[in-house]
Amino acid sequence: MANKIEKARGIAIFSGEETLSVLAGRELEIVEVVQRAYEAHSRGKSSLPHSTFLRFPEAEQNRIIALPAFLGDTFQVAGMKWISSFPNNPSANGIERASAVVVLNSMETGRPQALIEGSVISARRTAASAALGARWLHDGPTAHVGIIGCGLINFEITRFLLATLKGIESILVFDKDVEKARQFKNSCRTLSTQLEVDIAPDVENVFADCSLIALATTAGTPHIQQLPPSQAPRTILHISLRDFSPEIIIGSDNVVDDVDHVCRANTSLHLAELATGKRDFIRCSLGDVLLGHAEPRNKNHETTIFSPFGLGILDIALADFVFQQGIAKGMGTMIESFFPLAWTERAEQPLEKHASG
Repeated sequence: MANKIEKARGIAIFSGEETLSVLAGRELEIVEVVQRAYEAHSRGKSSLPHSTFLRFPEAEQNRIIALPAFLGDTFQVAGMKWISSFPNNPSANGIERASAVVVLNSMETGRPQALIEGSVISARRTAASAALGARWLHDGPTAHVGIIGCGLINFEITRFLLATLKGIESILVFDKDVEKARQFKNSCRTLSTQLEVDIAPDVENVFADCSLIALATTAGTPHIQQLPPSQAPRTILHISLRDFSPEIIIGSDNVVDDVDHVCRANTSLHLAELATGKRDFIRCSLGDVLLGHAEPRNKNHETTIFSPFGLGILDIALADFVFQQGIAKGMGTMIESFFPLAWTERAEQPLEKHASG
């Protein structure tokens, strides 16, 4: 069907509802897609320029990010995610903070062949990455999980942790907005009727009580300066990247998705690099662990922190999954003449003679 789209000068468009429909109930398949993407990247089968941040001088809280990527190996897919973050959207406009599209390009012609709603893909690839990190890195109890930041990303992470880890009985949640924490608790009932959800009075309580914790906040600068001791090996899924002081990062066992990508844009790891002049506090990438090139944990540290920058290869890998599965099910809106005819085939109108003089 993809070749048919190209020959007809067309493009397929997938709405958010169609994307959700394709991905519904397929958490384990999504985690597998993300794992294969990480493995291909670690084998050098990708091309991944740095993401580009478009910022606005008079609205510094807002940004739009371009993440171009090529993923080879068994994927052979290229494209870009274009994702915006406008934090005031929920209160000012009554809509989600983030919105996105993913463009997939044909590897034969280079032409865009699909335009797919990207916020769903972005959230679920992020959650799958976090769950994959928990599955491979965590070496402690999983019955009681901590959640810091009660937004969409941590809701999806909760979904994926429940699907990939055994034995989760309860979660302890914290958000500085107590009403958001209450809404999060209520929403979790749609994921599991057996899951117990409690609201913590502060961040410290979550770190003290849980050995597996996910952070997905909107923090722009570090707000956590120290961690309480842990009774068991602790794994922190540091999804929002800017929560911890450099001292916490330097004193922990650090695993990332890509060293070069994560040490930029004022992440906690970038600040740690600026403080030390080195990156040796990062032990390895998750891909190294998946391929058996590195151990899951450094036993000399009680805390392992997984800090994924969020690589564009994951977006295009999952978008291609949606595209292929959706086309097979007859989904997507086809615009059959999106591209113009070749210039040699167009019926051009002759130019009128200019009046002289």
